[in-house]
Amino acid sequence: MKRHIRFSTAQQVFEAFATAAKDIQAPPTGEEPLVFLNSLLKGPTPEDAISFCAYMLPRREAVWWACQCLRQIEALSSDMEEQLIGKAESWVKDPDEPARQAAFEAAETAPRQSPATWVAFGAAWSGGSLSGPGSPPVPPPPYATAQAVRAAVLTALAKVNWRERQTYLNASVMSALKLIDPDLVKT
Repeated sequence: MKRHIRFSTAQQVFEAFATAAKDIQAPPTGEEPLVFLNSLLKGPTPEDAISFCAYMLPRREAVWWACQCLRQIEALSSDMEEQLIGKAESWVKDPDEPARQAAFEAAETAPRQSPATWVAFGAAWSGGSLSGPGSPPVPPPPYATAQAVRAAVLTALAKVNWRERQTYLNASVMSALKLIDPDLVKT
């Protein structure tokens, strides 16, 4: 049962998100998304697998996935990072406008080099408007959440010792697979 895959082929992911071709070095194929994901993970640029997960997952699952990855990859070094991830997780649990807006406000004032900032932006850019109160609504582009969670996970991975990086990268992809179908990943 593929619960959270909304695409039949990898090509459809690239067609749905114009920025995927810029973020993923490997060209799209007509393969099923999970077959393509596996080839990315084993390919010359395994980070492409992280990017593909960010685009393949629906917004809410992508934000949840990124939160889980950050908690796996790095020890959160500050209360601010914990609060940012908390805002994103609150939106995942209750994806309403106040939770989205709270994530947006927290991310706007946070340092951009923190992976936690990008996961909060992932929640913030999931819908609603990018403009402030009283301004005409400006919806976020459809790729905004994917790019934000991609940035969160890849930034966290960049901080890991290179000897451990592949282990964390594989664990991050496995986390995405568990969201898609827990039976895909045997523990």
